[in-house]
Amino acid sequence: MDTKLSSRRQLLKGGALVVGAAAVGAAATRAFAQAVPGSTSPLNFADNEAPQIPTPPDILAYGQRSKYIKTIRIQEAEKAATVNARYDEFGLTLHIYSPIADQVGSFAPNALHYFATTKGTFTPDIDPATHTLTLNGLVDRPRVYSLADLRRLPSVSRFHFVECSANNHSATQKTAQAAHGAHSNAEWTGVLLSTLLKEAGVQSKGQWLVIEGAENEKGANSIPLNKAMDDVIIAYGQSGEPLRPNNGFPLRAVVPGYEGIMNIKWLRHIKVVDQYQLNMNDYGHLRRDYQGAALGMQWGPKSVITSPSGTQKLPDKGWYEITGLAWSGMGKVAKVEVSTDGGKTWQVAELKNTPTLKADVRFGLMWNWDGEEHLIMSRTTDSVGLIQPTRAQATKALGGTFAGLNNTIMAWQVGKDGNVTNGYGAIGDIT
Repeated sequence: MDTKLSSRRQLLKGGALVVGAAAVGAAATRAFAQAVPGSTSPLNFADNEAPQIPTPPDILAYGQRSKYIKTIRIQEAEKAATVNARYDEFGLTLHIYSPIADQVGSFAPNALHYFATTKGTFTPDIDPATHTLTLNGLVDRPRVYSLADLRRLPSVSRFHFVECSANNHSATQKTAQAAHGAHSNAEWTGVLLSTLLKEAGVQSKGQWLVIEGAENEKGANSIPLNKAMDDVIIAYGQSGEPLRPNNGFPLRAVVPGYEGIMNIKWLRHIKVVDQYQLNMNDYGHLRRDYQGAALGMQWGPKSVITSPSGTQKLPDKGWYEITGLAWSGMGKVAKVEVSTDGGKTWQVAELKNTPTLKADVRFGLMWNWDGEEHLIMSRTTDSVGLIQPTRAQATKALGGTFAGLNNTIMAWQVGKDGNVTNGYGAIGDIT
């Protein structure tokens, strides 16, 4: 056993006992001082207490984070300055990246969940009391559902990530947020699409579904019937509350494991058809065949180290937890490995929460930094046996040209001064 690691564990164990005893002693002293009028406490608690301020009524009604927490989402850098003025051929594009490096746990709070839209900063204003979802096409019993109708049906609550193809890291991105912030994990609550399809009665010719939302430029996409009957959720809830407007209020389709563009927001129409339909999908990048459109848009195993990561700094030598997020659109995360020597050796990380299908897992590995340069990276193995590749491996597997959803390994360079920078291309196998 590593003697340093063993000593570290003993230190942590012993420290917990000392801290626990100190906390009990302090509580007892405070209780005695409060219970006995005129008694003198050996500690002046009044000098150590934080300032007390009243909580405004609106915050009591709906809470907000501490004023000391400044984490925010960002617009994609190359379009931030002109995002309200520049239209592409099909509409206005906007990506808002989640601060993934500041996230703790395995899912993003709703206020920081990433989103993308073709409406720029505009969001559809939809009254849930009058909104409906129409299901028709090649079905025996076409239906029109209100929100109240959907809430009467059996519900599910499942964790799934949503990730945009914009998560395509390069040498220019300085932070984990810029490289991987078009990804978030949430608990989605709603009705399985299979429940609605069974109720409607899909006809034998029905093989595809066109799902349409309120983004009138490109708010539609096609998915195969077998996917729709598997795990697609018609969601009205997100991590314990109704969907946020930017994420599709009052209804959205959650298509687990598929590219984000398939997860149609502001959902209003589902049509069962006999073949793949060409829609103005993927923000103007039209895919004219079904192989390139729906069937090729499933995320492979992926991970990113969020700490230490770009623009962060290790203050001194010693122990740190290398931590990050791992996921796969093919199944569950089975294993995450971390390398601190540019991929020469790998160590198995601890999974911090129980893996579930097509959802994020937090991982961690204790690392004793020696003050030297290191190239750190992580890789995921999923439950179907796929291993997250380097860019070189992916390029070779694809016949020399890298294309598709980028699930390749991203490296971070830890300098001798403790500064962490993008490690893209630091060794040949990463480029």
